[in-house]
Amino acid sequence: MLAGVGTTWYTWLEQGRDVRPSVQVLSALADALQLDAAERRHLFVLNDRQAPKLAPTGPECVDEPLQRMLRNLTHQPAYVLGRRWDVLAWNRAAEVLFGGYKGLLGDERNIMHRLFADEAHRALLVDWEAVARVSLAMFRADSARYSGDADFERLIALLMRVSPEFRAWWPRHEVLDPLTGIKRINHPAKGAMSFEHTGLSLTDRPQMKLIVYTPLDVDDTNRKLAELLA
Repeated sequence: MLAGVGTTWYTWLEQGRDVRPSVQVLSALADALQLDAAERRHLFVLNDRQAPKLAPTGPECVDEPLQRMLRNLTHQPAYVLGRRWDVLAWNRAAEVLFGGYKGLLGDERNIMHRLFADEAHRALLVDWEAVARVSLAMFRADSARYSGDADFERLIALLMRVSPEFRAWWPRHEVLDPLTGIKRINHPAKGAMSFEHTGLSLTDRPQMKLIVYTPLDVDDTNRKLAELLA
């Protein structure tokens, strides 16, 4: 009754008959049975359906185990991004490479803001245009899950005002899945440095990403990073 389905049909579902319930019906059953997140996913997997992703809202918090892991990545710059690509936590290696995060307030600590509205950060990136365009396409793909979110809309409106490149590229509606690749840095103290960057989704917090930069032998990056950390 709570799910709005008939008892005969529900019995067939429990018996594993080929009734092919829709996503909406499975969601209604999950709500009626008060399933937790793991049980809800299992229900959808059993019925060969993709569970709808619920867009989280409210403050984001990085748990202490993840904070400890960041601190222990001593020779790999790394940070955690939230659903809007705000930098929520970082390690010391990220600070010495990209500059301090503590002094950045509000939208300033957002990756898209740093790319399009922070001239100092822009100067770090040797291939700025390529990085910015790819990042914008990935950000658009992520932001589609939060259509109408006031924080996203405020950030996009700000970038439309302050960045001619963002203003030109955003209306093109280009989207990309997350990519790995090489990021070349022109550090003000150490010059050319090269890193392989990888984005990892967190199983228990799928709206967050762990971004890790692994120093390469190219440009003597390992030695330069060690000197910056020292």
